[in-house]
Amino acid sequence: MKRFAIGLTAALAVAILVPAAVISAPKEEKGKPAIDAKAREAGMKEAPAIVQASGAGCTVSDARAIGEDKKAGTKYYEVACKEGMGLAVIAKKDTAPQIYTCLESSQPGPDGKVGGLACILPGNQNWKTDLGPYVKKANVSCDIENSRGIGSGAKNAYFEVACKGGAGYIVQTTAPINLAGDVSVNSCLLYEEGGNVSCKLTNRQTQLAVVDTLNTAAASAGTTCAIKDKRYILSTKSDNYFEVACQDGKGYVYQQTAASGAFARAIPCAQAGFVGGGCTLSDAVAAQTEQAGFYSKLATKAGFPCDVEKYGMLPTNDPKKEIVELKCKNSDAGGIAVFTATGGAVYDCVTAELNGFRCSFTKKDVQFARLTQDLVGFNKASCKVSDIRVMGANDNEGFVEVACSDGLPGWVLGYPTGVAKPAAKEFLSCAQAKGIGGGCKLPTNKTKG
Repeated sequence: MKRFAIGLTAALAVAILVPAAVISAPKEEKGKPAIDAKAREAGMKEAPAIVQASGAGCTVSDARAIGEDKKAGTKYYEVACKEGMGLAVIAKKDTAPQIYTCLESSQPGPDGKVGGLACILPGNQNWKTDLGPYVKKANVSCDIENSRGIGSGAKNAYFEVACKGGAGYIVQTTAPINLAGDVSVNSCLLYEEGGNVSCKLTNRQTQLAVVDTLNTAAASAGTTCAIKDKRYILSTKSDNYFEVACQDGKGYVYQQTAASGAFARAIPCAQAGFVGGGCTLSDAVAAQTEQAGFYSKLATKAGFPCDVEKYGMLPTNDPKKEIVELKCKNSDAGGIAVFTATGGAVYDCVTAELNGFRCSFTKKDVQFARLTQDLVGFNKASCKVSDIRVMGANDNEGFVEVACSDGLPGWVLGYPTGVAKPAAKEFLSCAQAKGIGGGCKLPTNKTKG
């Protein structure tokens, strides 16, 4: 969770800094503020050019002059924009205009009263939901129920939105606000409570209510958990992650698609070490030990005897498939396992790389003996493999360059892909393999000119 330390100008200070004497309260008609025709005429004449000069993303559709401080040379305006987000404008001679959204200028102060820059134009009466286009631009689904201005820095403005259903977000835009500029929308859970950028319209408990919705979706997908405890873990650009501890002692990490809010998958705690350090609400160590034993049985069944000491999950877009790197207690040679509901296969680390996976637990030199033996099958027993390089693979065959410990030129071996225990089917000299993967590149195999 990232802590934000940003110099912000409090939005509500705007109302306090405007001298009350220069702004007279508008008269009311039928309980609503009346807009003086002359004030509107002056606003439409003067404000559009000021707004354009400010860089704010606003095509002025209506405006009014609020007041003027002749002594300070400052004028105040309200404008309505075709883009939806109305603005309060402070224009001082020879100084860049100050631009505030109606969301900021219309918020009540500590005394519960709104200041002189509150928006009253007809086109500015939906300021609590006018951030909708900005949230939509960030591909976040939120039916806005309430919103507030947090403040502005030199380049960015910050807002909070509360959505129907309990979710909440921090919206970051350019300052002055412009829909054509950069917009980011992040879950309230990403921000520490009490920080200078944090959420106040929703609370942590309400924000975590989304976990109950994800839990219902998880049950429909086959993962049942009577929730004992829950917490937010982290967010990425595409996903949010939550941990749940279950009454039966099990635990899961729920992955949620950030843009749509939809349930993506449930990751057992034993497999969730890659997500923010893994589970902390349940006994992840016990779960991992149990899972290691399970993988040991699956690997042995797949013809790769391995007392699994350590394992690591590899990403896959197939929910019916697990791709796992294995480190064995009884051997230095680990592998990459691909497990399905009906079985699986385990690739040694050379074959795994030919099939698009790479080992991190097994050292490269562990594979030398296996490749040396493969060379024996091609009557090249004199070459004791001292280095290897995977050259590349196509849909049917992959190629491995080997160097020999005696310093003499090495060879290239070809293996079928998609096979867990392939026998070498092709044997080439480096001269013959110059068109494969850029040719031989190991130091003792390079052509000496």
